[in-house]
Amino acid sequence: MSILSHDSASSRSNDLPRLGGILKALALVSLINITVLLSPALQAAQPLTAPGASGTIVVLGDSLSSEYGIRRNSGWVQLLRERLAQHDPTPPTIINASISGDTTSSGLTRLPALLTKQQPDIVIVELGGNDALRGLSLDMTRQNLLEMIELSQSIGATVVLAGMQIPANYGPAYTKQFRDLFPALAAQTGAQLIPFLLAGLETDRDLFIADGIHPAEHAQPLLLENVWAVLEPTLASKTAKRSN
Repeated sequence: MSILSHDSASSRSNDLPRLGGILKALALVSLINITVLLSPALQAAQPLTAPGASGTIVVLGDSLSSEYGIRRNSGWVQLLRERLAQHDPTPPTIINASISGDTTSSGLTRLPALLTKQQPDIVIVELGGNDALRGLSLDMTRQNLLEMIELSQSIGATVVLAGMQIPANYGPAYTKQFRDLFPALAAQTGAQLIPFLLAGLETDRDLFIADGIHPAEHAQPLLLENVWAVLEPTLASKTAKRSN
């Protein structure tokens, strides 16, 4: 009887270290499981630094902004994405809502849904060229652009208006009136103005594709510089306002 008691006590004594190790292992496993379960909540509590944290830019344009006749991802809008990524670890998200052939009327029709969905900080309006090429009423073009600017501004977006020009063969009066409506609208509404999106391309036929209307791929950096000259200070101003 005493021998059995002694052996039993000895066995329990030898089992204690093993039992402690098992308990520690179980505790570690439980801790890991709890951490895994809680990790989504912990991550959600951390400040997120995702692309687009600096806002959203919507480009509402036509074939000049939709890479007509050139390779995908080679147009000025894509070049703008790349430049912004070089300047900012969290660059603005760019939504290219440009459609080849779009007029100011179709752009105005599409804009409300874009504003509701994207809530942009900046709207670049590059429309009007197709209106002029079709000989549409300048009053209609002016009114459509005005409404697009005011709609965008009503949600707090800054508008960048891309000025356009047409060849002189459309007649001196129509050509001048079309050219002048862009700076006039910018002055009226406070929109930022790109004086002429195609500045620097006017006299070099080699900068266009075969149709002589649309800029070639190697001309896209020139369009980017024309946009950047106005967009960069606009972005800097918005950044300064966020900091204050």
